[in-house]
Amino acid sequence: MARKLMKGNVAVVMGAVLADCRSFYGYPITPASEITETAANLFPRLGRSFLQAESEVAAINMVYGAASTGVRAMTASSSPGISLKQEGISYAAGSQLPIVVVDVMRGGPGLGNIGPEQSDYFQMTKGGGHGNYRNIVLAPNCAQEMCDFTILAFELADRYRNPAVILTDGFIGQMMEPVDLKPVEIEPVDKKGWAVDGTGDTTDNLICSIFLAPEDLEAHNTVLREKYRRISETEIRFEEYRTEDANVLLIGYGVVSRLLISVVDEARRAGKRYGLLRPISLWPFPTDAIRKYIHQVDSFFVCELSHGQLIEDVRLAVAEEKPVNFYSRSGGVVPSTEEIHRAILDGKEEVLS
Repeated sequence: MARKLMKGNVAVVMGAVLADCRSFYGYPITPASEITETAANLFPRLGRSFLQAESEVAAINMVYGAASTGVRAMTASSSPGISLKQEGISYAAGSQLPIVVVDVMRGGPGLGNIGPEQSDYFQMTKGGGHGNYRNIVLAPNCAQEMCDFTILAFELADRYRNPAVILTDGFIGQMMEPVDLKPVEIEPVDKKGWAVDGTGDTTDNLICSIFLAPEDLEAHNTVLREKYRRISETEIRFEEYRTEDANVLLIGYGVVSRLLISVVDEARRAGKRYGLLRPISLWPFPTDAIRKYIHQVDSFFVCELSHGQLIEDVRLAVAEEKPVNFYSRSGGVVPSTEEIHRAILDGKEEVLS
């Protein structure tokens, strides 16, 4: 096992290498540029494919093509770049291709700025592109998880033949932390039934997302819906911290979850019973894990770096049975633990229109 100090963005590439990703296609954008830069340095030296595409649109379609051959392929970008990739992600979902996409979120809308935000939550968890599809979405909160969750993303993408997303923020992408790199045992996946390799053996395989007859497309969407049901039953991930006797449950992901751990600890020292639930899989969302606390806590508190996206899934889970209070910053501003604590004590239930 090797332990090295690295940025979260670099840890993503190390995870991809350990997961036997064979192809990377990208286009640099701050604060995700180190992912493409590191892949450019590593992949050719390891005998793997790397190409800086001419645009984000080109990059995602190159990933589509590589994944069609059955190899593990990925791309990475940041918010406006991800917006450009949405059509290709929809195509991959429609063709049931196992691709991995990394989104290191920055401020928006438009070009915004290069500060950390969490305003791509809707874009990745609700589809983003057109059609009836879902991405598997994992949210790391440290450099180690940037590595580990990338490995997991490839496993889940292969298992379900579905796009898997690493959704993180510029803070986690740029933060340097020690990361343990350990060999990974890759489960063999039989892709002969669908992948194409240009030989006669795969002549009958067809990678396609177009179904011109309405009945055929409906049948295809029914197959996808059944797959998403299986994922939502088996792939929910979350982390709880000091929740056993909590009467206020804090909810946040990414860099915010790290701040909330400090808030919980400070509150506990002051005799207040706060706890934290951190969603790790943003889709499938841990609805039942949150509902478990409805009869225990007095209120829920959501904090995020957006004007309100994660909170909508929390409100759906709580179903107005308890107050859901909310605090946010945006534009790349990260709140202090002190201001989060003050917001909790204010106890204001913010109504979002």
